[in-house]
Amino acid sequence: MKDVNSKASMEAPAGPESIDKLMEDVREIYLSDHRPWVVGYSGGKDSTTALQIIWSAISVLPSAQRTKNIYVISSDTLVETPVVSRYIDVTLERIAAAALEQKMPIITEKVVPNVDRSFWVNMIGRGYPAPSRRFRWCTERLKIEPANDFIKSRVAEFGEVVMVLGVRSQESATRAQVMSLHRIEGSRLSRHSSLLNAFVYAPIASFSTDDVWTYLLQNPSPWGNDNRDLVAMYRNAQAGECPLVVDTSTPSCGNSRFGCWVCTVVERDKAMEAMIDSGEEWLTPLLEFRDLLAETQDPERKREFRDFRRRTGQINFIPGTDRVMPGPYTLEFCRSLLRRLLETQKEVARDAPIGEAPILIQEDELHEIRRLWRTERGDWPDSVPRIVRETLGRDLDWVAEDAVAFTADDGELLDEICAENQVPTDLVMRLLDIERASHGLKRRHAVHTRIENAFGLDWRDLDLVVDEQRRRLGIENADRLEDDPEHSPASQEDRTK
Repeated sequence: MKDVNSKASMEAPAGPESIDKLMEDVREIYLSDHRPWVVGYSGGKDSTTALQIIWSAISVLPSAQRTKNIYVISSDTLVETPVVSRYIDVTLERIAAAALEQKMPIITEKVVPNVDRSFWVNMIGRGYPAPSRRFRWCTERLKIEPANDFIKSRVAEFGEVVMVLGVRSQESATRAQVMSLHRIEGSRLSRHSSLLNAFVYAPIASFSTDDVWTYLLQNPSPWGNDNRDLVAMYRNAQAGECPLVVDTSTPSCGNSRFGCWVCTVVERDKAMEAMIDSGEEWLTPLLEFRDLLAETQDPERKREFRDFRRRTGQINFIPGTDRVMPGPYTLEFCRSLLRRLLETQKEVARDAPIGEAPILIQEDELHEIRRLWRTERGDWPDSVPRIVRETLGRDLDWVAEDAVAFTADDGELLDEICAENQVPTDLVMRLLDIERASHGLKRRHAVHTRIENAFGLDWRDLDLVVDEQRRRLGIENADRLEDDPEHSPASQEDRTK
């Protein structure tokens, strides 16, 4: 494998001579070995510039030399801002068509999170709280993992790959430091920070923002886009794009960037607000839903939305205090979120321009949420089909349950019996669900372990647990449900349990 040693410096502004030299570097690196390229495309100005430069450089090569695949991947979190999502979908179609017509070795691919890792399955299904600066659980599940899975599959197929990213050193000091840390001496490539046999090429690393816009406005898109549309989209949103994230060193969204319409990492979604002010009023219900999620982060209101038990079933206190660390959203609040989300989907579909109405939650996500509620959260009324029917006016092809199923009436009867006998209803429901899940199995060796684990959970009333903690600490402060980033479990997964 030929190593690529380039003495060219990209510290100068991206004038015509610098662009020509960059094009030569691109061709030299492309022809130096047989490693396929994976270009991260987010639809924003930086990734568009990088892809356009790659395309323009490779297109002048003879067809016989354009044999190495260039995969253009875009990460769809399934909760992207609809205007941006539509733009990316149209652009990927144009890229694929133009590549075929121009005989370019470019293959487009949109990567999405696995259904069990999706935003709505985690939030509505498992009860994960809205992401915050302290607990940004979404980035890894929705962006990093899907992109990395694609890269790993190409590594498995070809041995090594080169990841081409439209990242720039001037975007942040942290990014510049990370890019420098992993750079291979004497080469234009860097080692990927976490993936073995994956290398990173950042062709526009030294570009300034002005360099990027100058290039886009002076050089037409090879796949037929009008780059002035991209300028208009930025102007309307007053924002920057979310990069395609492939590791934790790449900053995720926030600070009013294009990205997920449900993002609660920032206090206000200024990009969405600006789009609405510039004429996209049909996005208003999405902003209102996002603001509803943001309200659940108010420390004074957390007890309205969050369970006092973790997903492990335990009640945890901030060390040295009587303040309970909140757990996941309650099942009742998750039901209201699902209903509100489907109502928002109907409202947006009614007002959106023709062909632009987004599907806010996929059918396979609804099936997975139903499964989680039934198997893990004691949803005996089987709420998901009912909520879908009442909001959308139709039924899905719901999976019929083979095991014994409990109903809402069963739950009411059980509640009465447990109250008479002073036994926690949740505990008995958990035990019955364990039995139901194992019904009909020939081998039941794990049932006793699951029953033992159920008895090991904390089923006591919150007031009793808090009083015990106060006596232990010798304090009389009022109890509060509160997050504390310094004392929360280190694992992000544990933060929701």
